[in-house]
Amino acid sequence: MTDSNPGNRLTGVLLLGSLIAMVAGAAVAVPSGLTLNPSDPAAALAAVGERVGPHLIELALDVLGWLALTAAGLVTAAGSAGAPRPYLVVLAGGLLAAAGLAGMLHDAGNLALTRLTAVPEVAAAATATILTAKWTVNLAGLLWVAATAATAAAVPMPTALRRAGAIVVLPGLAAVALPWTTGVRGPSVEMEQLGYALHLPVMLWFGVLGWRYLRGR
Repeated sequence: MTDSNPGNRLTGVLLLGSLIAMVAGAAVAVPSGLTLNPSDPAAALAAVGERVGPHLIELALDVLGWLALTAAGLVTAAGSAGAPRPYLVVLAGGLLAAAGLAGMLHDAGNLALTRLTAVPEVAAAATATILTAKWTVNLAGLLWVAATAATAAAVPMPTALRRAGAIVVLPGLAAVALPWTTGVRGPSVEMEQLGYALHLPVMLWFGVLGWRYLRGR
């Protein structure tokens, strides 16, 4: 069965573009030590100050990823008229767009750190900036998981892919819950990387959905 709806094709391009940009950004940030753990703001500032170039490249890729995700959500919501349950499609698209916007706010906080590295005596400001960025991306993750559940329920797709969507919600929720288990200490570097890994199934599921849209299926 094929679908020539140009809105679906555009959604596919945006979802795949978002996945590629975010994976590329993570491939820059993780080996470079730029995940910026809030439990050690001095080390985070030092890492940004020593590797400004990779930091800005990673942020640019991440912004492109979140921007594409926002656009995909808006296109999804705009194309809800022919769906069996259009209100659910609008909800799914709105949640996806909101996740993208929260992700861009997260990147804005990380971008602010490049300025803080040039200002002496900014440990408190750096801590607040990093924490705000981390909780903003946690909000983005929660919205993304909610968008996954809504999309799996609302958008026409094969039963296997729909069930996979319901399954990947679980590791996504676990990733969102992880920072709440650390109290005032904040997540360790290892826990942050575990959170990335738990979000990966959600990202890949949207990538598969985007590929099906792009192929007109």
